[in-house]
Amino acid sequence: MATSERKLVNDPKLVTVSRRTFLQRSMKWLGGLIGVGLAAGTYGYAWERTWLQIERMTLRLPRLPDAFSGCKLIQFSDAHLGHYFKPEQLQGIVDLIMREQPDLICFTGDIVDEETRPFFAAIPILAQLQAPMGKFAVLGNHDYRAGQQHGIRQGWISAGFAVLDNRNVAIRQKTDTLYIAGIDDALNGVPDLPKALVGIPEESSVILLAHEPDVADEAALYPIDLQLSGHSHGGQVRLPFVGHVLTPKLANKYVNGLYLAGESNMQVYVNRGVGTTILPVRFLCRPELTVLTLHQ
Repeated sequence: MATSERKLVNDPKLVTVSRRTFLQRSMKWLGGLIGVGLAAGTYGYAWERTWLQIERMTLRLPRLPDAFSGCKLIQFSDAHLGHYFKPEQLQGIVDLIMREQPDLICFTGDIVDEETRPFFAAIPILAQLQAPMGKFAVLGNHDYRAGQQHGIRQGWISAGFAVLDNRNVAIRQKTDTLYIAGIDDALNGVPDLPKALVGIPEESSVILLAHEPDVADEAALYPIDLQLSGHSHGGQVRLPFVGHVLTPKLANKYVNGLYLAGESNMQVYVNRGVGTTILPVRFLCRPELTVLTLHQ
């Protein structure tokens, strides 16, 4: 190697400048990433988690009786009252639901996060909800985690809801009947799908409420037209080109929106919920109120 080349390689000034430049660039990149992270976190906490989205969809259920064609069903889920979601915030949800003039109202679990006091304070608010074909609810895993699931059941009843814990209710219009069934929470309760369907005649149209969406693979083995679920929060945080980052147990396969399950192609709709859990943040995954119009 020539002397001039050796001096170029071993010159400490050149090495020092290279390291300084590298560190400066690295700090700029790191600062940029931190800035983006802080901005995203602030947006997710201060804005998106309260930016409710109304999802409207028309679903065709081939066995739906004539008298129920055009029925408007509203689904809401996963309020997690007490975890950065106060009873007074629920009033806005209730007002939006009533503005839609629903025929049916369904809540698919997790009204509370860890304690029940916020729910009991919210009972008069939930009692304002009115639907001519009925109001229905099932319990979720957090409702059991609070350790007062029996009190929560009674609270829903006080608000005028039918709690579908492994049972069904027949809704009659003229000479036609639609069945709304529901199962107990699949993680902490005692779910019994066959029991929930007892007494339903063959070829009847059935809508199932089940908090955890992944039970759809079992539900699809039965004559069920539509399963409504929550639990997943849609992942709560979704990244561009990646989608949801993390979902809870029994919400890994069916996460957000409409799916077809099993060989029967049973329809499954997964609501993102109106509240949050663990972290009070949503990102590219707005809270949701679902308005379903049912047709044959």
